[in-house]
Amino acid sequence: MPCACGKNASFKRCKQKTFLSGLGPVAVARRYYACRHCKAKQTPLEIWAGLQGKHRATPHARRMIVLAGSGCSFDEAAVKLKELSPLHTSNDVVRAICDEEGQAIQKWALASPEPRKAFAAAPGVVEFSTDGLKLNTTRGWKEIRLSVLGKREPAAAALAEQWEDRPLEAPAMRMAICAIAPCGRIGASWERLAKALGLSRDQALSVIADGAKWIWSQAAKRFRGPDVQWVVDVYHLMLYLHAAAADQSKDAAGEWVGKRVVELIGMGGPKFIEHLNAIGPPPSIGPPACMPPTAPSPTPRTTEAWEKLLHYLQENKDSLWYDRRLKEGLPIGSGLIEGGCKNVLAKRLKLNSARWRIRRAEHMGAIRCLQYSNLWESYWDSKKAAA
Repeated sequence: MPCACGKNASFKRCKQKTFLSGLGPVAVARRYYACRHCKAKQTPLEIWAGLQGKHRATPHARRMIVLAGSGCSFDEAAVKLKELSPLHTSNDVVRAICDEEGQAIQKWALASPEPRKAFAAAPGVVEFSTDGLKLNTTRGWKEIRLSVLGKREPAAAALAEQWEDRPLEAPAMRMAICAIAPCGRIGASWERLAKALGLSRDQALSVIADGAKWIWSQAAKRFRGPDVQWVVDVYHLMLYLHAAAADQSKDAAGEWVGKRVVELIGMGGPKFIEHLNAIGPPPSIGPPACMPPTAPSPTPRTTEAWEKLLHYLQENKDSLWYDRRLKEGLPIGSGLIEGGCKNVLAKRLKLNSARWRIRRAEHMGAIRCLQYSNLWESYWDSKKAAA
């Protein structure tokens, strides 16, 4: 048996081993070779069958296990595999194989040409969005951040009054990654993602985010093109508007916020800030009819919310040109990333009583991101081709 060192490996013995297959455990007698020069060991059957790791699972068995383990808890995944197939295994094996494949997926996503080909072939305008959620880990509560680069065809032009009801095109392609890391490392991962998808530093794109300073700072370092558009998520801005109108009734607050959003779209950031300073905060609910009428005044809570609103708008005044984006058929909200955080990460990582090691959470997140990016088949096909 030829060895990688250039010498020949000698046959040692034939030993029976059990490995996991899609049809359940299979016991096979396999030949074992060792090289007396470099001490390397070989088992040709395991190489031929694509067996990996100490659990000796075939590629098909690993795919089944990862699919089950990424959709529910490891305990439940083991039960479902037993119910739906002859593949009987423990929750520990499901966890271990998911962890191994998640780590492999992290590397594949940034090194394989498949994501780049899919992204280049997809039509539409490039957009980037990012958001995070808190996750219970063995080191306390940490934020795991989801970042998505996608392409979307522009929708029909819309007026300010139509912003909430206009239909947007679904993304033609999206590529998601996630990580638990400091801001600098998160920003560096955005640059690696853009490079993996074949985007240059001066690529024209939209950056849609919640207005956090560190996001704008990191995005400015990674996306340096003259045609990069910075867009504050309109839904996040509405949270500040609703807080400022908290002393009004629910219907009155909704009406007040709706009017302000339409005004913001029509005026743009700087003029809208001037407009708000001119009209002042919304009035509080007046006294009951049985009491003498008095001029309602803002409560300390809404006064503080009003100041926060004005500060937030001032900090992001150059990222509020919604009217232009509506005319171009581009999104002004981060619905894609909000839905991604909920359905991609939270749905699996925030199960009841779940507590993760940081790296294992990232590996499971990588599996979920692969599925969200519609690259599941490409990943397993590439593993089959490399075997």
